[in-house]
Amino acid sequence: MGKSRFFFVCLLLLTVFSNFSYAAITTDSPLSIGQTLSSPNNLYELGFFSPNNSHNLYIGIWFKLIIPRVVVWVANRENPVTDSMANLAISTNGSLLLFNGKHGVVWSIGDTFASNGSQAELSDRGYLIVIDNVSGRTLWQSIEHLGDTMLPYSSLMYNLATGEKRMLTSWKSYTDPSPGDFSFQITPQVPSQVCTMRGSTPYWRSGPWAKTRFSGIPQMEATYSSPFSLQQDANGSGSFSFLDRNFNRPRIMLTSEGSLKISQPIGTAWKVYFEAPANSCDFYGVCGPFGLCVMSVPPKCKCFKGFVPKSIEEWRRGNWTEGCVRRTELLCQGNSTAKDVNIFHQVANIKPPDFYKFAEVVDAKECYQSCLHNCSCLAFAYIHGIGCLLWNQDLMDAVQFSAGGEHLSIRLARSELGGRNKTIAASIVSLSLFVILASAAFGFWRYRVKHNANISKDDSQYAWRNDVSGLYFFEMTTIQTATDNFSPSNKLGQGGFGSVYKGRLQDLKEIAVKRLSSSSGQGKDEFMNEVVLISKLQHRNLVRILGCCIEGEEKLLIYEFMVNRSLDTFIFDSRKRLEIDWPKRFDIIQGIARGILYLHHDSRLRVIHRDLKVSNILLDEKMTPKISDFGLARMYQGTEYQENTRRVVGTLGYMSPEYAWTGMFSEKSDIYSFGVLLLEIISGEKISRFSNGEGKTLLAYAWDSWCENGGVDLLDKDVVDSCKPLEVERCVQIGLLCVQHQPIDRPNTLELLSMLTTTSDLPPPKQPTFALDSRDDESHVRDLITVDEMTQSVILGR
Repeated sequence: MGKSRFFFVCLLLLTVFSNFSYAAITTDSPLSIGQTLSSPNNLYELGFFSPNNSHNLYIGIWFKLIIPRVVVWVANRENPVTDSMANLAISTNGSLLLFNGKHGVVWSIGDTFASNGSQAELSDRGYLIVIDNVSGRTLWQSIEHLGDTMLPYSSLMYNLATGEKRMLTSWKSYTDPSPGDFSFQITPQVPSQVCTMRGSTPYWRSGPWAKTRFSGIPQMEATYSSPFSLQQDANGSGSFSFLDRNFNRPRIMLTSEGSLKISQPIGTAWKVYFEAPANSCDFYGVCGPFGLCVMSVPPKCKCFKGFVPKSIEEWRRGNWTEGCVRRTELLCQGNSTAKDVNIFHQVANIKPPDFYKFAEVVDAKECYQSCLHNCSCLAFAYIHGIGCLLWNQDLMDAVQFSAGGEHLSIRLARSELGGRNKTIAASIVSLSLFVILASAAFGFWRYRVKHNANISKDDSQYAWRNDVSGLYFFEMTTIQTATDNFSPSNKLGQGGFGSVYKGRLQDLKEIAVKRLSSSSGQGKDEFMNEVVLISKLQHRNLVRILGCCIEGEEKLLIYEFMVNRSLDTFIFDSRKRLEIDWPKRFDIIQGIARGILYLHHDSRLRVIHRDLKVSNILLDEKMTPKISDFGLARMYQGTEYQENTRRVVGTLGYMSPEYAWTGMFSEKSDIYSFGVLLLEIISGEKISRFSNGEGKTLLAYAWDSWCENGGVDLLDKDVVDSCKPLEVERCVQIGLLCVQHQPIDRPNTLELLSMLTTTSDLPPPKQPTFALDSRDDESHVRDLITVDEMTQSVILGR
């Protein structure tokens, strides 16, 4: 503790007495903590900074006079300095070195061999340059060593001969500049494309470059004034450059979540002109091989003509990653011009699939002939600005736009488009045979129907058991005895699709039994989903499932019993709320966040809860929070981070705007719900019944409170004496960040937990959208009950 205080005292003194801007770093003038290096016109600044107010310091470049600070380059990303005497200096041989006080060099530019010395300057283009003192020759520049940001005149590149590659790499989180999971790079394909990678797996791609535009980005149409340049040569090298088109200090940034953004400052905010991925069709390969992601509302997957889903069952479940397979195999004769050769079906408005090959041909007709006479060619496209592209592998990551895009011609067996008369004749014969066989089998069916019904009833129970391995199956008689035949006196509550009962097994162990209502057709899907999910999820902040019981129409889930019931029974009760002071509430908040982090990132499955609320947070005997009710959860695997549901389900007030209105959900939907839940825990007020005499919603009141005094007066008056005001204010600000209208403005789960467990700087929230006024609950519910022709979404409050 003493060392920490000494460090910050030194840092403060250095900042107060030494805070001035250098023109250059020289052998005699190193850069110390508290000092900065400015560009000639004061556009950029270089110095030491700490992204999370910790002991870790980094050398970085940021926009000068823009608040909050936006860092565009970091030198020592993986090796922060911690010594108050750290400095950036020029060595005698002209190299730039970062010293961690007496602990030695933690970062350098390498050997430069400048016998006459050198100096480091910051240019008005935002990059650091080391220059030879005599010749003026550039020895090193940061623009060739990119971080997570591209500024004008910077470039990505590859060189196959030398193996050199220059790319963007994301921060690990918004407070940790060390390299994260995502990279943004140019590919060596011809023509090249840019893509975002998550590790070694494609995450998003632009489509091939077509002279002035990327063919997979429909906004880049013929009249688009591109700020980019892409060059490739015959020696196996290529570069992608970001040019200045009279924008005001623009930047391309790869976020820690894998989002690529092009933006520029407008006042104190940043206007985003382009972002990818922006919807579910942007994620690489979301519809699998030979699958086509249609950019409709909502986006959906379908197979190309002549193809069918590889797995009908998985396709119906919304898992499209296995893609599609050809319905009729090709009978290809490369030199044939007869009528029985394959034909090509043209599809419009397409983002060209991946794994293309460039063919040097004169025109579109020659491109067609080139593919026709090559049996391994599965598709072709003749694209303005590129020429002829051929595909001889699976068509992967194809998207169909509502406008723009290219024409793709796919090879099909001729029978896929012709042979209609033969099909009709075959159908007539088949129908006649069916009538004869049906008549002969009718009597036998009458005899067997009752017997088969009984067998089917028994088999269905075993089918359920086969679907869910690793669970203990209770007998119905055991559960009936434990709950006193589902006695009303043992009823704990009523859920969205059934009731919950308390039970006691013969060994005196207490259990909670969720009983699906036999009249709830809606609940069966949720029940099956919950069985599959919870049996695979284990975490101290999740309710543990002990087993299930399936007998006839009865389907039950058996959980561990939570002695303290649910969180709402405490914070919304005038007497019991006194039992959970602020420290306990803060522990509960952090525990819920850890449970969500496990669901979103750390579990075997990627799970979006979709119905987070106070009544779904249970408390054990030690008041440890346990997230319950996964009946609305969805499994996430691979690169699927957003989905669209045909039925919007959840609880009004907790649902994010994009989920309530479009059915689109992601982890940011749960973040919104957590924000509402967080503000309820702080205030002790329920969002659906909040009233302060002015007709404001809880979110509106929280916003006003934060603007006026940091949010501390939002705290439940019964626990004020036990609180830490700064901790409360921080939680209110986090809650407001979570309920931002746009998902992109909300933190992700990793950032959320970091916000709650550190004292790092928080971005200022924007004023939330207050969609539900407490005076108009009933009218708003009526407005929300809609049936959409595409999604058939029905939104109902509980």
